[in-house]
Amino acid sequence: MAAASPLRNLEDEVLCSICLDYLRDPVTIDCGHVFCYHCIIKVCESTRQPPYCSLCKTAFKKENIRHVWQMASLVENIWRMKVDEERQPREDRAPEQRAEKLCGRHLEKLHYYCKDDQQILCVMCRESREHRHHAAVLLDKAAQPYRNKILNHLKFLKGDKDRIQNFQSIGEDEIQALLTKFQNHRQDIVSVFEQGHQFLREREQYLLECLEGLEQELTEGRNSHVTKGSEEVIRLGTLISELEKKARQPALELLQDPSDIISKYPRKKFWIEKPISPAIKKQTEEFSDKLLSLEKGLRGFHGKLIRDLEYKTMRIVLNSQTANGYLSVSPNGKSMIFTGLWMNKYQHGQRFDPEPGVLGSKGFTWGKVYWEVKVDRIWWGAEEEEEAMKYRSGARGVFSSSYLGGFIGITDGYSSTGYRNENEELEEEWSQENGIWSKFCLVGVARESVMRRGFLNFTPEEGFWTLQLSSAGVYICASPEPFQILSYCPRQIGVALDYDGGKVTFTNARTQEFIYEFSSSFTERLFPFLWLNCMRSRLTLRP
Repeated sequence: MAAASPLRNLEDEVLCSICLDYLRDPVTIDCGHVFCYHCIIKVCESTRQPPYCSLCKTAFKKENIRHVWQMASLVENIWRMKVDEERQPREDRAPEQRAEKLCGRHLEKLHYYCKDDQQILCVMCRESREHRHHAAVLLDKAAQPYRNKILNHLKFLKGDKDRIQNFQSIGEDEIQALLTKFQNHRQDIVSVFEQGHQFLREREQYLLECLEGLEQELTEGRNSHVTKGSEEVIRLGTLISELEKKARQPALELLQDPSDIISKYPRKKFWIEKPISPAIKKQTEEFSDKLLSLEKGLRGFHGKLIRDLEYKTMRIVLNSQTANGYLSVSPNGKSMIFTGLWMNKYQHGQRFDPEPGVLGSKGFTWGKVYWEVKVDRIWWGAEEEEEAMKYRSGARGVFSSSYLGGFIGITDGYSSTGYRNENEELEEEWSQENGIWSKFCLVGVARESVMRRGFLNFTPEEGFWTLQLSSAGVYICASPEPFQILSYCPRQIGVALDYDGGKVTFTNARTQEFIYEFSSSFTERLFPFLWLNCMRSRLTLRP
C-alpha cells in the first residue's frame, strides 16, 4: 500500500504537459523540458515564429530537439508497474480502490477515453489492436469539455435561480404592499359606512323626533278640542233643559214676563274651532316635503352608488358604417343628428336602411357597463318637463299592430306655425315619403345580428331593448304595443347593461331616478343603439 503514493508521483512526472498522456517517444528541448515527439513537432509546425516551451515559455530551435531514451525506458517501467498494480486482486486493494469501476473485459482500472469509438478504456484496451491507432486521452482530459459545459450551464442556472429569487422577493414585497393597501381599504370601508350609518341614524332620529313632536301637538290640540267642545255641549244642554222646562209652564206664568225669557236666555255665538290648527297643517306639509326629498335623495344616492361601484363607465363611440344615410355622425363619433338628406354615397352591408339607426363601435359579451345619452331638441328648453306635462293631454298615440311599418311613435303636441321653416318642411317631406309622421328617438342596446334592412320592430323579441323618447314622455318598446311609463322626457338617459345578469336598466342620469329595467338572457354580443327621425334633435353620448 505504501508504494501507491510514490507510484502516483512518478506517474505525474512522466506525463506530457501538452497531451496530458504518458510520454510517447520522449524528446527534450533547449530548456530541458520533456515532451512527446509528435506533440512538440505539432507545436513547431503550428507557428512560423520561433517556438516556445509550453511550460516556461522559453524559445527553442527545432534542430535542437533530442530523444531521451532513458526517459522512454522509465515511462515503460512506470507503465508496467501501473499495470501490475491494477492486476492486484480486488480484496488486496485499498478500500477507496475497491469502489472504483473496472473494465468489464480485463478487470482493469479505466483510464482512457477513445474519441473515435466514444468508449472508456483501460490500459489493456488502449494497447489492443482495436484501439491502438485511435485517438485516446485520459479520462480527466476527455471529461474537461463536458465539465466546462456543466459549469457554464450551472452558471446560467444559478443566475436564473438568483433572478427568480429576486423576482420572488420583489413580488412578495408588492403582494404584501397590496395586501396592506387592501387592509387599509377594508378599514376605510368600515369607517365610511359607519359614518354613513351614523349620519342616517341621526337623520332618522331627527325625523322621528319631528314626527313625535307633531303627534304630541296634534294630541294636545285634540284634547283641548274635545274639552272645549264638551264644555260647550254641557252649557248648551243646561240651557236647553231650562228652556224646555220653561216651555212646559202654564200660560199664565209664561205670560207674566215674556220679555224676561230673551234677556235671561240670550242666544250666544256658539263655539267653533278647527280640529287641526293651521300651524300643524303647515308643519305636516313641510314634513311631507322633507320625506319626499329624502326618498328622492336616497333613490339618487342608491342609483349613483350602484353605478359607481358595480358598473364600469364606458366611452362609447358610434360606428358610422352602421349609420343610416339620413344620419350625420360627428367626426369624433360622440353625437349624431338627423339631416333629412341622404348623406352617404356608399352602401355598407352593416348600414341600417331605411331605419334611421346606428350602433356603437364596441360590443359587449360580459360584465357590467354604463353610459349616458343626452337628448337635445330645439323646442325642449329648460322647462321641458313642465311643457311636456302641459301638452301631454293634447298628444295622441299613433300605434298599430304593424308599428307603422316599424316606426313606433307619439305625435308631438307642438303645432305652432312659428316653428315651420325650411328644415321642418324638408322633414315633413321625408316623413311623407317614408310613411312616417311621428317624431321621436330610441335609446338602448341591440344584438349584433339584428336585421339592418327593411322596417323593424324594436322589441326584445327582435333583439332590441330600448326606450322611446318624445315630447309626450317615455314609452317602452314591447309587444304587442308600447306602453307609457313617464309623462315627461328626461334630458339625459343612463343606460346600464349587466350582460351576465341579463339586465338592461334605464335611469334619469341627472337625478339617478329609476325609469325601467328589461330582463332577458343574452347569448350574443350587444351594442349600444340609437335611433332618431327628428331634424331638430341631437343625441350625444357621454362621457
